Amino acid sequence: MKRLVCLALLSLSFSGCTQEIQNRISRGVQNWTGTNGVLDVISDGKVMYRFMNIDKLTTGTATGQGREGESRAYRYGYGVMDKNLNLIADENEKKVYFEISDYGTNYIFYENPN
Repeated sequence: MKRLVCLALLSLSFSGCTQEIQNRISRGVQNWTGTNGVLDVISDGKVMYRFMNIDKLTTGTATGQGREGESRAYRYGYGVMDKNLNLIADENEKKVYFEISDYGTNYIFYENPN
């Protein structure tokens, strides 16, 4: 019964939040629970690069000269570079930092089906 009451109170408090606050809470829960994201970078209809075990993609933000917090036109994150594109983090494949542009990069971000 206590769980039901707590869940109802949590739902009511969550519904009173703005969409941005709900998104931040959701990202916080997602970061805590973890995800298994895959990012495919595509060129000419072919997968050129694949990054796996990504917990989140983050939008770049501006700093300095009164522009703090302004969104930038790129995303970044950390993931295992899948050199042989087999959707498995092999022993010789390491976790790397990556950036992708909103303007010139065709990419798909999805949960690993394996």
